Amino acid sequence: MKKSIQLVVLMGAVLLAACSGRNEKAEVEKVEEKPVVKLERVRLQSVLQTQEYTATVEAEVKNNIAPAMPVRISQIFVEVGDRVAKGQKLVQMDAANLRQLELQLENQKVEFRRIDELYKVGGISKSEWDAAKMALEVRETSYRNTQENTALLCPLNGIVTARNYDGGDMYSGVMPILTVEQVVPVKLILNVSETYFTKIRKGAQVDIRLDVYDDEVFKGRVELIYPTINPATRTFPVEVRLDNADMRVRPGMFARVTVDFGVIDHVVVPDRAIIKQAGSGDRYVFVYDAGKVSYNKVELGRRMGETYELISGVGDNAEVVVAGQARLLDGIEVEVEK
Repeated sequence: MKKSIQLVVLMGAVLLAACSGRNEKAEVEKVEEKPVVKLERVRLQSVLQTQEYTATVEAEVKNNIAPAMPVRISQIFVEVGDRVAKGQKLVQMDAANLRQLELQLENQKVEFRRIDELYKVGGISKSEWDAAKMALEVRETSYRNTQENTALLCPLNGIVTARNYDGGDMYSGVMPILTVEQVVPVKLILNVSETYFTKIRKGAQVDIRLDVYDDEVFKGRVELIYPTINPATRTFPVEVRLDNADMRVRPGMFARVTVDFGVIDHVVVPDRAIIKQAGSGDRYVFVYDAGKVSYNKVELGRRMGETYELISGVGDNAEVVVAGQARLLDGIEVEVEK
């Protein structure tokens, strides 16, 4: 009986060792199994280089209407929203000073005519005549300046966008009496990355979309390219002009401007190949070469449907992993799915 028990124990130990050996062998085989991946070859393609910028519509010209010194306002002839024309009288200031200067100017002219007659017959010297002439010119200049600051005329064709006083108020000099803006055309200022400094051209057409008009596209053009780069933002201003003949676009509207910088050859990869690193905005792609994969950091350009333009990180004619990335590490050997 004792021998039977020993035999059973011995057989159990043998079976246990055999099972343990098989499990260890299976685990080794499992560890050594290569990840299976699916590859796709990528190549250079001509990619349209477009960028979208946001901007606020601005008036082409903005003028503040006000006299040179504090004067009482007699009458304002326009309201906010009125269309005004160049040379139109907008405001009449108190004319008491102007009338006084007008009388003084008339007296000065009479006095000069008298001196001029004396000079012609040799009654006074040339220096006296010069002094009288200068005094008359000073009086005329003072009169013209006062005249310009008494009847305030519109300097451009535009729209009244602000009115800060009423007739009878004393102009204090703090705020302008009126603000007039030219809205035909309008302009938009874009802050463009220095990357495109050599690619943008004056006169180039751009597409403009305004939130207020949904998906309607307005055509503008590059009017001015500023010659220096802002060292803090690494951008340079570009002025875009929109003709706005129908005056539908107004200053203050929010706009999205699409600029075409031409085409450039870049590698294009499927979006399935792009991996986002957890905890950062970095993007990576596994590139296959000689049985192994490398973990390449990439710079993305435009998304085009189910593909991405790559600015850098993957070379032409490379093979990238598009499936099976979950188990991959940098430098690991892989098996390619047939």
